[in-house]
Amino acid sequence: MARNQPSWQQDGTRGYHNMLRAIRDFIDSVANSSPARLALFIFATVICIFTALLSLPISSRDGTVTPLHDSLFTATSAVCVTGLTVVSTATHWSFFGQLVILIGIFVGGLGTLTLASMLALMVSKRLGVRGKLIAQSAMNNAGRLGEVGALLRVVITTSVVIELILALMMIPRFYILGEPFWMAVWHGIFYAISAFNNAGFTPHSDGLVPYETDMWILTPLMLGVFLGSLGFPVMMVLLQHGMRVKKWNVHTKLTINVSLILLVTGAFAWVAMEWNNDRTIAGLSAGDKIIHSLFASVMMRSGGFNLVDQDAMSSSTMLLTDALMFAGGGSASTAGGIKVTTIAIMFLAIVAEARGNTDIQAYGRTIPPGAVRVAISVLVLGATLVMVATGLILWLSGQNLDRVVFEVISAFATVGLSTNLSAELQPAGKYILATLMFAGRVGTITLAAALALRQRRQLYHYPEERPIIG
Repeated sequence: MARNQPSWQQDGTRGYHNMLRAIRDFIDSVANSSPARLALFIFATVICIFTALLSLPISSRDGTVTPLHDSLFTATSAVCVTGLTVVSTATHWSFFGQLVILIGIFVGGLGTLTLASMLALMVSKRLGVRGKLIAQSAMNNAGRLGEVGALLRVVITTSVVIELILALMMIPRFYILGEPFWMAVWHGIFYAISAFNNAGFTPHSDGLVPYETDMWILTPLMLGVFLGSLGFPVMMVLLQHGMRVKKWNVHTKLTINVSLILLVTGAFAWVAMEWNNDRTIAGLSAGDKIIHSLFASVMMRSGGFNLVDQDAMSSSTMLLTDALMFAGGGSASTAGGIKVTTIAIMFLAIVAEARGNTDIQAYGRTIPPGAVRVAISVLVLGATLVMVATGLILWLSGQNLDRVVFEVISAFATVGLSTNLSAELQPAGKYILATLMFAGRVGTITLAAALALRQRRQLYHYPEERPIIG
């Protein structure tokens, strides 16, 4: 049939196939030579696509075009699973707009390296050795090198199954509380995806305040956020070995133990600081105060849902929240921050130095020096980004330091807790926070993955000389 086509049609078909081949070759070469760069490019492209969709009149409830700075901010917040908003999710966006946000959350929750690997597999039908190493590193070397494609399918399947279970836990409750059936279904699905991906978006205009003592709603949200913050490598180990702790790898042990320590410590500290605060929980019963503290502790490290006005908290509580937000969740998870394993390795390095040990040890294993260098790089990069963004927004807004630091760390750590400063900022400030959300979501992860594989053999060593430190 192709022989009977006019020559101009044959030329067009040939040109189309050549273009596809060129795109495939380009993505294949980038995926194998610089997967980290491909990850950055993919995330930026996805954000641009969702920005365009949210800018359409059909995305807003009143049928008008949403300003670029608001649509870009919302798209970045969704894809980077942050949860910061500059317009009300419930009242500004139409059902189509909310659906776009929800899809952005799901896609962004898969992670930069997962998306890069998926694109390379879809377009070029294969991953090169370097691409497989990056993808395998993102999942903490779970499985053999040839099983990366299967691991990616496990990641997606696990996400969908957990989100479906969470939705089925909440849908009946929303229906019992008086919502129409399909509205209850929509809200259950929205909260399930938002919770597991640690996004913090809420489809209700008054957020979770009406459910502040409803454990049928709060429990699935806390469970989803905590599981999402552990990370896919940890969940794969749990699926394979269950509660047989002896078979867990060091990464899983560190992630779960540090997460539980931060969870308990955060809950005790939060309730102690806010117990007598008339603007937050002073008027509640002791049981409700404990519920609020546990919920706050889970959400401070990346969830982004809140039951009290963040601007009404005491300065000491805001400082505690800043610290927990900066810490974040597990590596290769839907959580943000510098990651709990980074904190653990830095702490273990300090302990080893204090004891005079040459090796850094954890659970009968030695942590390689390269991991310490990566941890230091992630910590310094995160602190630098926060400091620079804080200075810029202080200069632009003139707001007090407490609110600015809180909002900046929330953006960098992709948490989503807010004092409403994001909505008050001028467009330049919103662009800064959007850039920070992007950098916080892909910067430290990509840097860690790139540094982990960027090792070269040196043919010589300079003489050692120890400078004075401290």
